[in-house]
Amino acid sequence: MKKVTTTFVCCVCALLGLGIVMLYSSSTTEVGTKYLTQQLVACLIGLALCVVIALNDYRNLKKYSFGFLVFSVFCLILVFVPGIGIRAGGAHRWLGHGVMRFQPSEIAKFALIIFLAHYCEHYQRQMSTFRRGLVIPVAIMAVVVGGIFVEPDRGYAILLTAVCGCMLVIAGVKLWYVIPPGICAVALLGYSLLHDPMRAKRILAWLHPEENRSGVGFQAYQAMIALGSGGWTGLGLGNGRQKLGFVPEHHTDFIFSIIGEELGLVTTVAVLVTFIILILCAVIISCRARDTFGMLIGAGVTFLIGFQAFVNMGVVTSTLPNKGMPLPFISYGCSNLIMMLVGVGLLLSISRFAVEPKTVEGTPVGMDSPELADV
Repeated sequence: MKKVTTTFVCCVCALLGLGIVMLYSSSTTEVGTKYLTQQLVACLIGLALCVVIALNDYRNLKKYSFGFLVFSVFCLILVFVPGIGIRAGGAHRWLGHGVMRFQPSEIAKFALIIFLAHYCEHYQRQMSTFRRGLVIPVAIMAVVVGGIFVEPDRGYAILLTAVCGCMLVIAGVKLWYVIPPGICAVALLGYSLLHDPMRAKRILAWLHPEENRSGVGFQAYQAMIALGSGGWTGLGLGNGRQKLGFVPEHHTDFIFSIIGEELGLVTTVAVLVTFIILILCAVIISCRARDTFGMLIGAGVTFLIGFQAFVNMGVVTSTLPNKGMPLPFISYGCSNLIMMLVGVGLLLSISRFAVEPKTVEGTPVGMDSPELADV
């Protein structure tokens, strides 16, 4: 287990280091050093929280799961209050003032994961029933996901729904209970997108990139140029051209394209492999959790990191329609970075109290152990 945890921590540190380096590269442009400084501060805060959480027993969170959820919903409501919530880019997603602001949706994601894990453990024997296994959890999810959806932030709402749906299946909810609501949710989402001109244009731009490369699909098209121009080893750190106004969100959602341009295909593949190793380590940690609560929290955090990384890289490579979502541990985004490191702390806490495989005289049971040899 120590090897798994060490590998997990090394992967996180490698991704954090790459993110800082790429933001430093971006600081040579109009972005300036402001984002780099803010990211460093957020990284220090996140690492401090990560250490504190890792050193404490994650099971203590059971006492605060409901209160944490209520607090997160309250924060989601506050973003719509004039003078308190901050409106930017046509969305109400932030609280705070000036540079000191955060996204309540980042807190809400973890609050819902923790509460859902506690709920599923408490009603573990009843999770196969329709009422306890589906109706009540979905009603609770609807409050949080609905608050994120109307900000509007459809991408995070979909992401969180997928994470919670996977958690419910793992907790024992029958698939034929989950599939019909899932189909209804997809249908409602499709209807919503059809009546949302901006997002409908994004989908059309994704389907027809050449026809929209100077319009809605400009950023995605330029990201593909950045990836392609990097070749095997890249143009060199700081030598990227697409960040000079061609890829506006090069330090946030599209930072993966700048990695490809400046550091090449080798580094982009290394980033992908690092995420895969990180997810595999997180899966092992979750599977060896001492209790159902830990296993479900670990699964939720693992799915959250994995899905978010998949969506970001999918958007940058035009595999998926354009949706603003940061690349975990690498993209600029103080709220996201802090909460991702909180998730790392949760996984490390689960690892500290994990159950090691039972052994008989130093031989793991199930691997040529004396007990099995006598059967």
